[in-house]
This record gives sequence, C-alpha cells and structure tokens, in this order.
Amino acid sequence: MEISDPVLQFLLALCMAGACSLAFYFYYRSWFRPQTVRRRLRQQGVAGPPPSFPFGNSLEMKRLVAEMKRRRGRGGEETTEIEHDYTPLSTVCACIACPVFLYSMGNVVALHVSHPDVVKEISLCSSSDLGKASYLKKTHEPLFGQGILKSNGESWSHQRKIIAPEFFSDKVKGMVDLMVDSATPLLTSWRETVELAGGTAEIKIDEHLRRYSADAISRTCFGSNYAKGKEIFEKLRALQNAVARPNFFAEITGLRCIPTKRAREVQRLNREVNALILRAAKEEDKEESGGEQPTQRNLLQAILRSASGSLECSDRFVVDNCKNIYFAGHETTAVAASWCLMLLALHPEWQARARAEAVEVCGGRSPDSNALQKMKIVSKLILLDKSLFDIKLIELQLTMVIQESLRLYPPGAFVAREALRDVDLAGLRIPAGVNIYVPVTVLHHDASIWGPDPHRFDPDRFARGSSSSITAAAGCRPPHTYLPFGAGPRTCLGQNFAMAELKVVLSLLLLRFDFDLSPAYCHSPCMRLIVEPEHGVKLLVKQVQADSITS
Repeated sequence: MEISDPVLQFLLALCMAGACSLAFYFYYRSWFRPQTVRRRLRQQGVAGPPPSFPFGNSLEMKRLVAEMKRRRGRGGEETTEIEHDYTPLSTVCACIACPVFLYSMGNVVALHVSHPDVVKEISLCSSSDLGKASYLKKTHEPLFGQGILKSNGESWSHQRKIIAPEFFSDKVKGMVDLMVDSATPLLTSWRETVELAGGTAEIKIDEHLRRYSADAISRTCFGSNYAKGKEIFEKLRALQNAVARPNFFAEITGLRCIPTKRAREVQRLNREVNALILRAAKEEDKEESGGEQPTQRNLLQAILRSASGSLECSDRFVVDNCKNIYFAGHETTAVAASWCLMLLALHPEWQARARAEAVEVCGGRSPDSNALQKMKIVSKLILLDKSLFDIKLIELQLTMVIQESLRLYPPGAFVAREALRDVDLAGLRIPAGVNIYVPVTVLHHDASIWGPDPHRFDPDRFARGSSSSITAAAGCRPPHTYLPFGAGPRTCLGQNFAMAELKVVLSLLLLRFDFDLSPAYCHSPCMRLIVEPEHGVKLLVKQVQADSITS
C-alpha cells in the first residue's frame, strides 16, 4: 500500500532513520568499537577465546559457572567433599594456557592478567594511569555512588586524605575495646542458644557475624551501634543483592536507564538508604555542634567536617562515603570471619592450635591491643632466634589461619583497573578504556606460586612470613601475588582495621566455643561483589569446657 500523505511519509522516514541510528549505535557500542580494541591487542600477540555477538564471552562464563555448580553436587544432592577450587576462570586459564589473555563481557574488552611480572607492574602504576573500572560503575552507583571505592583522580585523592588517617595503626589500637564490646551480644546469644539446645546447637553463623561486624563499624567509625543503624544495614544488604544481579542488556548496550522492575527496586532502596544515612549524619552533626565534644572523634565526624566546606554536593559526599565504609567495613570482614570458622571447623587440629594461642596470649581474658600486638611481632622473634620457634610458634597460629583463609577465599575475586590512558605494562601497550582484571582467586590457587596442592588449607605456608606485614608470605614467591586487600595505590585503607577485627572476634569465639561442620552445610562459594557462601555457613557449636582450655 502506497503512502501518499507527505506528513506520513516524513514520519515514516524519521522512524526509519531513528531505527537505523539505534541499530548503528547498538552495533558500534557492542561490536565495532570493542573489536577495534581487540585487534590492537591481538596485533601484540595477546590471544583469547573468540567473542560472540553481542554477548562477548559472557554466555561461556555463565556456562562454566553452571558446570562448576553441578560438579559441586548442588540441587539437593549431598556434598561428599569440600573443594576449595571454585573459580571458573581457572578452567579458562587451563584451556588457554596463557597468563595474559583477552575476553569480553558484552561490549567491555577485558584483559586477564595473572603473570607475576605484569601484576607487579600494575601494583607500581600510579592512580592517574590505572583507576577503578567504569564498567558497571553506573549499575553499582546506587551502592557506591562517587565514594572512595569507585572514584578516580582528584576526587579519590581528596577522599583518601580524609579517610586514610582514621585507619592508621594508632587509631585502630584505640578501637579494640569497642570491637570487644560489639562481640558481647554475639557471645551471649550463642551461649544461650547452645544451652537451650542441650549442649550443641546448629547455628548459621554468617548472619550473626554480619550483625557483629555492623555493630563494630558503627561504634568505631560512626559513634553509633547496630541497634541504631540496623535499618541502614538491612536496606544496604537488600540494595547489594539487587545491584549484584546480572543485567546483560545494560552491560552490552551501556543503557542503564530502562525503568524495569529491578531498576525501580534499586531506586527505591537507594532513596531509603540515602535518607537514613543523612538523618544519622545530621544527628551526629547536631550533637557535635550542640556543645559537648565527643571523647573520641570518629570517621563520620571527619567526613562531616570535610563536607561542611564543600558546595551543594556535600550531602551526596557524606552519603556516598558512608555507604562505602558501611559496605567495605562490615560485609567483607563478616564474610572473611565466616570462611575462617568454616575452615577451622573442617580442620580441628588447627582449631585447637588457634585456641591454644588465644589462651596463651590473652590468658583466658578478652583480647586487647597488647594481645593483638603480641600476635603481630612474634614472627620477628622467630626470625631473630630460631631457638624460640617451638615455644613461640603457637602465637602465630591465628594470624596464619587468617592469612590462609584470605588466600583461599579472598574478599574480592578480582583486582579491577581501567586504563585511564594508554599505558605500557611489561612491554604490552594497553589502549585507554581497556579493563584489566587481576584474578585474585586464580593467583591464590596457582601451583607455580604456592607449590603443590595449592587448593589445600595449610596455614604453615605463612609460618615464616612476617605478620607485621599483612601481605607477607613465606610460601608465596613472589610476594606481590598475594592480594587479599588489593594492590598498588588503591590497596584497601581498612586492612589494619579488618585484621584487628578478625583477630578479636575469632579469639573471643575460640575461647568460648568449639566448632564442627554441620551435615546441613552446603559448600557453594559464590563470586558476587565479594566471594561469599551462597547458602550461608552452618556449623555445630558447643561450649568449650574450662578444664580443656587450661590443659
């Protein structure tokens, strides 16, 4: 049927032009531009699995994850053996047999880097060359905003100057008593649960540890407690789960404004979290300016003082940084503690050695900063005098257990960087915009770095490492391939805080309870925003007898 009306002809032509423009934009974003970048890297000898239009290698990665879950015995079948080799990228690496290769996630060109020499150069690059990846930045913006975890350039430098001093070692020492106070409700709750169960209780420990860690970060950094900030943490957890769900359309096209049901849920939770944090911040600001000065300044006050001299974006500055600290300060530490206790339950001999250390160092009392310092400096004594090794080795056990747990289950599965400009790494020219992924889980499970059987839980790998340096590892050659807290200028600012918190809560729990793996425990590490147990951690918990501790 021929259309004779000029207006209709114009509208039809306009629609066709719009459709063609949209199709070209989609093709350019999802294939032409990424293919140009891939060609530049392939010309330098960088190989990789061929991408498919328009998903890249995303579907292949999804298939590998599904295969790994089936192999692990999910879907109602009982798990007969716990395997610590859980990353699908290790399968890809084995197939490609190359530590540096290309792959694509939608329209994002990713460079996988697990070669120690290249990893070292990445750790030495300045923050102006390599920054936080913009991939998924819009998707994750409701959770992180423009806070320190996702910002780059001068914005990141400014935030680092404010936040870093609050986590220096001298500040963390003053937080230990508050960490112990935060653990008191946890200890009381578990003791009552065990007594009511007749001596042994099955407890899903990860949720309890999240509450403990949330209370610790609230007390130490925000002058509050978990009861006061409970709603913030609950909504942040819901927001994290909503944001972590994959969105292939947004990843391929770059369009993240489609008003889907999930997008509306994210927007609603984001508004609610923002309002709650602003209310808490204003209450803190009002208390500080009301007359009485706090006995101990905290991170929130430092953020508020900095924001008070800013422009109209001060509210967003406060909210975004509080979100970043809430997330990084409680979620990752709680999950790390859960993995530690799971591994100790799986290896009772190490549980006994770590408990003996807690008794030796703390004398049966709650740990303080002096006790933690003992755990920190004892390896120096060993290196100076080998005759002290047998006597003092016991005081290394907990630190070694934590380090090995962070090796097997690092909080972050990747160190992700984006080339902010063209950069040279080990003779390879990386175009601006390429996302560089250092797979922490792959490096931490590499037999060429850790020796035979790298998937085995063996804290003795760290026996001669100086625990005054969190990342020191005698069994790790070279040491820069141990990355539980990231690498380079963007290394986690709160690593001293995290290690102190882990030592406090694990010491207190080991002094009072004994742990076994529950028959209902389903081992399924899940790589979302962090490496977490997909189905939680269920342990059998019973109280430790006083005579068994003293003996």
